[in-house]
Amino acid sequence: MNNQYCRIGAVKPITSGNSAIAILEHRYHRFLEKATNPSGIDARLGDFFDAKVKSLKKALESLV
Repeated sequence: MNNQYCRIGAVKPITSGNSAIAILEHRYHRFLEKATNPSGIDARLGDFFDAKVKSLKKALESLV
């Protein structure tokens, strides 16, 4: 039997394509809102949101 390769689960990077900047800006603002609103989140989750904000900001700066 021959090997078959399936594209299910294949991942395309967000930073490619025409709408990459709009998608990254939307995610950046969403994570920034979650990071600055500490109600109902613990410190580890807040740190996660901060890290996401920083990585998205870096990706946006590299595209612009």
